[in-house]
Amino acid sequence: MKTVELKPDLAPLLTSTPLAAYEPYYGRLFIDGQWREASDGARVERKSPAHGKTVSSYSAATLEDAQAAIDAAHRAFRGGPWAKMKGADRARVLLAVADGIAAQVDRLALIESLENGKPLAQARAEVSGCVDLWQYAASLARTLSGDAYDTLGDDMIGLVLRQPIGVVGIITPWNFPLWILCQKLPFALAAGCSCVIKPSELTSGTTVMLMEILQQAGVPAGVANVVTGKGSKVGQPLAESEYVDMLSFTGSTAVGSMLAGVASKGLKKVALELGGKNPQIVFPDCDWEAMIDAVVFGVYFNAGECCNSGSRVIVHESIAERFIEAVIERARRVPVGDPLHPDVKVGAIVSEQQMADILERIELGVAAGATVRLGGGRYDDASGLFLEPTILADVTPEMSVAREEIFGPVLSVIAFRDADHAIEIANDTAYGLSAAVWSRDIDTCLTVARGVDAGTVWVNTFLDGYPELPFGGFKASGVGRELGKQAVEDYTETKTVQLHIGPRRQFWLK
Repeated sequence: MKTVELKPDLAPLLTSTPLAAYEPYYGRLFIDGQWREASDGARVERKSPAHGKTVSSYSAATLEDAQAAIDAAHRAFRGGPWAKMKGADRARVLLAVADGIAAQVDRLALIESLENGKPLAQARAEVSGCVDLWQYAASLARTLSGDAYDTLGDDMIGLVLRQPIGVVGIITPWNFPLWILCQKLPFALAAGCSCVIKPSELTSGTTVMLMEILQQAGVPAGVANVVTGKGSKVGQPLAESEYVDMLSFTGSTAVGSMLAGVASKGLKKVALELGGKNPQIVFPDCDWEAMIDAVVFGVYFNAGECCNSGSRVIVHESIAERFIEAVIERARRVPVGDPLHPDVKVGAIVSEQQMADILERIELGVAAGATVRLGGGRYDDASGLFLEPTILADVTPEMSVAREEIFGPVLSVIAFRDADHAIEIANDTAYGLSAAVWSRDIDTCLTVARGVDAGTVWVNTFLDGYPELPFGGFKASGVGRELGKQAVEDYTETKTVQLHIGPRRQFWLK
């Protein structure tokens, strides 16, 4: 591998107490308000990527199980009370779910950390943040509304009603299993929909546990169903079924495109949150210390396994080398290791396949002329799946490491001449999920923010988020938006009602 002569050493891998006393979680399917095994009795085990020990086991749903969940959701929507319930009553149930999550933060965070490999402290913060998502969805359940038009003449009033779209299939990924589910499920429930949820087979724990909380909070049977197992057996039926009215998917652009194609055959509504190759654009007049910290955080948070990862920095050529040296110095101090260690900031890579994919992409970058200035490989003596924080310099816009999502702790650094050049580089990918601009000049910031093709642009910050603000992407980064005041509306259909007042005076034939 091509490297500079003096490759700086990284901080030592942190270790913690082995999982000697941990009892693996035993998860089952949740269909029509009942816990059940898969119809053929098959199960799938999950080993912790950090410890190599089995931490959970789940029923591997069959096509028959998936259809049973879809049928249950369909019956619940057509004949059950949820869709017809007052918004205020649905809101009270959603608030009870929020309270249930808050009461089980430690339990949910532990299984998420063990299955995903992310630091336990980070998992706790994410689970706690999900409480806010359910509370915000509850507020929207009470305020969802249509329109009225009293401008159509003396004899006509127009009403535009919003009704729940029906059964929603929800497919979630392994990188933020609970958080991403909570960007979808509470808003679909707030609208009055019923749901069938398919979590990643790698990280099903928090999704299954959440069903326990929903059941205790009073969500009626059939309104929320979970089928665990392989996507080919469970996910695809959600896209194909005539009883599923909408598909909400978060994951790779390739899989999202495939599912959208299947769903389109039935003219099914789709909402897709897909990949990103998100730039941070750095100008010489930025707040230097704040920017360096945000760059290191942006690319190494969640081990870079994040659709919003700031995986490429587009930095002004006059400060490029100074920037690289500063990021190297900061990244060397990033604590990597056992996610249960209280000081760890970067945990394990989720799977051997993901590790191989990341290393292959680094090799492709080096073969194209990029230089590894930090990291670039696995930790040699680690028993788990740990990858060194990596920095690639001498990257040019046409390289794959500048254009394609790596989904790992790998930063690509690209130089630019001026603002127009920076915007050109930023937009020269298939993606458009998020971006950031760093400058003290408000004109520069606004010019870049308006010019970059991205659903979210952070100005002098990175990776902040609020339930009130919509989230989604341009181009291959997805279709539709999550969160924001329109989040519930996405799970509805509009219906126009025209009310005629008084005798109808206009006749076609006399």
